[in-house]
This record gives sequence, C-alpha cells and structure tokens, in this order.
Amino acid sequence: MTAAGVEWGCQTTNNPATAIQLNVKTLLRHVQDLVGFVVKSVRHTLGAPDPRIDVDLDIDPRRKRRCSCCGRPGRVHDILPQRQWHFVPLWNIPVFLHYAPRRVVCQRFGKPVVEAMPWNRGKSPYAAAYMVFLARWAGRLSWKETAEIFSASWEAVRRSVEWVVAWGLEHRDLSGVTAVGVDDLHHGRGKTSLNFLTLVYQIDRGSRRLLWIGRARTEATLREGFDELEKLRAGFLGGLRVVCSDMWKPFLKVVRERCGQALNVLDPFHVAKHLNEALDTVRRGEQSRLKDKAARKEAKGGRFLLLTRGTKVRGKARAKLKAVLASLGRTSRAWELKESFRRFWLYRSPAWASAYLRAWTTRAMRSKIEPMKKVARMLRAHEDLLLNYFRAKRQYTNAMVEGMNHKARVALARSFGHRSFDVLKLVLYHNLGDLPEPPSSHKFC
Repeated sequence: MTAAGVEWGCQTTNNPATAIQLNVKTLLRHVQDLVGFVVKSVRHTLGAPDPRIDVDLDIDPRRKRRCSCCGRPGRVHDILPQRQWHFVPLWNIPVFLHYAPRRVVCQRFGKPVVEAMPWNRGKSPYAAAYMVFLARWAGRLSWKETAEIFSASWEAVRRSVEWVVAWGLEHRDLSGVTAVGVDDLHHGRGKTSLNFLTLVYQIDRGSRRLLWIGRARTEATLREGFDELEKLRAGFLGGLRVVCSDMWKPFLKVVRERCGQALNVLDPFHVAKHLNEALDTVRRGEQSRLKDKAARKEAKGGRFLLLTRGTKVRGKARAKLKAVLASLGRTSRAWELKESFRRFWLYRSPAWASAYLRAWTTRAMRSKIEPMKKVARMLRAHEDLLLNYFRAKRQYTNAMVEGMNHKARVALARSFGHRSFDVLKLVLYHNLGDLPEPPSSHKFC
C-alpha cells in the first residue's frame, strides 16, 4: 500500500479486464459521508505490535465551510490544531481520522464557531459512525464484551450508547399512543423503595416499547412520568384509552387522577398471583400441623403441583396431585376455589362476569379459609377495575407488560455490574425503547 492508500485493495471480479481495485478511500466514502472534504492520505502500520490505520482529511476547495450552529456557509476565521477521531475498525484494525478544523463566522450570532463536519459530534473523540457501530453491538452483547471484541474502552461504549439513546429520545414519535402499561421492576439488593423502577410501556397492537423510566414506585414517581410524557407531547394523557396496571394503590390513585377517561385494566396475571399466594399460605399452615407420618409423606412435594394450572398436570403428576389434595382438606378446598376462578376470565359480557365474581366471592367468604377470604375481599373492592378487562374487549392485559419486564430483566442481567441509575436507564431505553437511530451511510450489524 502506498502512502495515499490507492494500491491496497482487492479485485471485485475475476475478470482482469473489469477488475476494480477496492481501496481504503472507497470503503471510507461508502461508510461515511464526506461531502465538503477529501481523503488526503492513508497511512498504516500493520506490522507493528499495535497495528492501526490513520486517515488524513482535508477540505474540498470546491465547497465553502459551513457553520455547525446554523448550517449556513461562513467566512473562515482561523484554523484549530489537528484533532483525532476513532473510526469504525477495518478487519478489527483500529482506524483514526485526522483533521485540523476551521472556525467560521456564524451568520446568526456573528461569532466564530467550529465548522460542521459530518463525522463529528461536538467534542467527542469518537466519530458518529463509530458510536453507532458500538451502540448497535452493545444492544446484542454486554458492554464489556463489545469493548473487548472491538478493542475499545468501556467508557467509549457507554458514551456511544448514551449519545444514540439521547438522539433517539429527542427524535421519537409519541403520537398515536392509546394504551399504556404501568409496572414496577425490582433491581439490586433489598426491598427498599429505591431498589424499584417505575416503568411506563406502550402496549398498542403492533407497537410495544418503553416510554419512561423512573426511580422508586411511588405516587410522585408516576406523576413525574406522566408529566414528562405530557410535556413531550401535549395531549398525551388525554389520548389514552386503556391503562394496564396491577393493584398497587399508588399506581391506581395516580391513574384515576390523571387518566380518568381511560379504562384502568387489571388483568388475570396479578389476580392469579394473589390466589396462588393465598393457596400456598393455606398449604404451609395445614402441612405444618400434620402429625401422621404417612399423611406428611403424601403431602410432601406438592407445592408446585398445586400452583400449576390443573389442566396442565397430567400422568404421574396428576396422581401425585390427587394424593396431596386427599391428605390436605383445607388446601383442597382452597385449590378448588383457585381453579374455579379461571372461568371468570372466559366471559365476554361485563354483566355476566360481574355475576360470576359475586357468586365466587360469596363461596370464598363462606369457606372459612382466611387467606382466600382476604383475596375475595380484595376482588370485591376492585370489582369495577376487574370488569374493565371485559369492557376493553379482553384485548389488553398486563401479560404484555410482564413480557416487556422479562426483556428488561434479561437486559439488566446481560449488563450485570451496573449500579448507577443513569446507566440502568441507558440499558433499558437502548434495549426496549425502540428508538430511532441517527442516520448513517452504512448498517454495521
């Protein structure tokens, strides 16, 4: 390869008559927009212990310098010292761009401003294409793996993701959002309020993404999230038709106050969770009181069989379940109540669903099983919210939100070691936000 980088390339066809030499200049123009600039030279040190490729850029004398502030042509004021930018590696060989920026007089403010350079973003030492490249791989691998594979630093990956996420949040479109899901996500150690995140998702058909993240699961946190979304798009809350949430009282209160026109839907997932917890409480209490060894042996190992949907238990597991139910009388009645409540979700009419709910809660209250009576009282108190599931034509459930929460847990697990809330926000927005990416001339992965 010569100093100009013209002879280092490969032939794109086997026919010598039509052979084309593909050189570094051609690759660079394909990956990066260089309008207004030219590649002056390409230098390489491939035989050294630390190989690298250095690309020297210069101005195109046919084009005027443009202000990075207003984008208009301006008079050159002076020349700054040469700068260096990390660029996309070529065959995992580090590539660096070198250029001495000009300052031009801004026509809007009348003061010297650094010229616009298509590969440059502010004072970052990383080219825009390089940051997009690292951010895309960071969405598939952990940040540490991305840094190690592409010979970058962890800080370079973080700054790249931060820039891409900030650009995406600024350019995302919040129009057409009619259904959202609100839920909390635990992270870190302990159960203090600061170890929970409040997440707001869009759950419209064909568009499921993370809209907002807040720290702690309090009324103030959710109000802050709704205020920020309303600020980003006027009328956002007024356009909501469905809000899915669990029975966490602070969330219910804020949704009722700020989104009164929307249906607040409570779905089967959280109701089933309360029923399972009540059933397990009954089982533990009754099993601990068994004195007969044969009865204890029959009841042992039945916890997960009891919590599993009855229609899913077959074969030998079904025989074991019957033995457990035969040895635990109160647990058997509680299990029957838990299983019979599944019929509630099969109705389509809110009126018929309401009639079944009242009949079921009456049975539960007469069962004299305190954990099930507690669930029955809770369901009676939230009857109107439960019926919203049917008023919304059974199209929206928190199962969508729980699916997004599972993806969030996977993203956080892949990025283990992050304790800063700001970094957690970057990880979740980057993986679940479905954010637009900065425009680039080439798709790297």
